[in-house]
Amino acid sequence: MRMIFEQIRVGGDRNFGYLIGDREAGIGVFVDPSYAPETLVERARAQSLKITHILNTHGHSDHTNGNRTAQSLTGARIAGGPGHPDHPDITLHDGDRVPCGSFSIKVWHVPGHCADHLAFLIEDQHAAITGDLLFVGKVGGTHSEADGRTEWESLQRLLQDWPPQTTIWPGHDYGARPSSTMAWERNYNPFLLCGNVEAFLQLKQDWADFKATHGLK
Repeated sequence: MRMIFEQIRVGGDRNFGYLIGDREAGIGVFVDPSYAPETLVERARAQSLKITHILNTHGHSDHTNGNRTAQSLTGARIAGGPGHPDHPDITLHDGDRVPCGSFSIKVWHVPGHCADHLAFLIEDQHAAITGDLLFVGKVGGTHSEADGRTEWESLQRLLQDWPPQTTIWPGHDYGARPSSTMAWERNYNPFLLCGNVEAFLQLKQDWADFKATHGLK
């Protein structure tokens, strides 16, 4: 099997980090090494991968606090979205592609949870890392109505452009299971079932009551 894809529990608030690689090329990237950069480095070495990039879905410290350690251990360049608070080596923009051996990771700028938020789609593999935008059965928190509207627009882009078989790999283990598919989220995620942005914002406001009523964690 040529592609390497590992979801790694890295501590914090049930955070996930990711290792993506091309076994034949011996090239890999990290996503959000977070609280356990040494663990990701160990896994990369076990897979004989040279890490070229450390990708951040967004600049919140629980996703970026392992960047410098991971960089010091691998020599990889740190990459994040526009306005990333830590001023990474590379600023990624919507539509950019990060090479990973024979694979290409397409960048989606999907603000809402925060302004610099990115999602990463491994092209031709139908696998997407969604950070804190889209969780299993949930979506990321927002700080204002304006942010909520922006998040809604970002989610609508994914609903329109990502195939239903796309697997969803979030930034935290907040759902009933650690990963999902776009088809499942379309059919069962209550936020994606909202008919318009006003219903989406209302559900965000009523989320605690909704969870209690439906027996959700």
